[in-house]
Amino acid sequence: MDSNKLFVTLDSGEEKEMEILFTVDLDQFGKSYVLFFDPEDPEATVYAMSYDEDGNLNAIESDEEWGVIEEVLEGYQDGE
Repeated sequence: MDSNKLFVTLDSGEEKEMEILFTVDLDQFGKSYVLFFDPEDPEATVYAMSYDEDGNLNAIESDEEWGVIEEVLEGYQDGE
């Protein structure tokens, strides 16, 4: 991911511009992840998805992956 913005398609079919918080590679899963948020969301909810070398976003499906992503996010927030 080269830009600090990405677009996601909502369930309604609407495309929404999001701001990338950071990306991370997790060797234990062999995947890259992007953590992002909606800059217009007053609660600043952080979302995460994996992505491939073509930039295609994929849902995170395993609880184990979510657990590691949450730990990474907590570490990021503690470092700010």
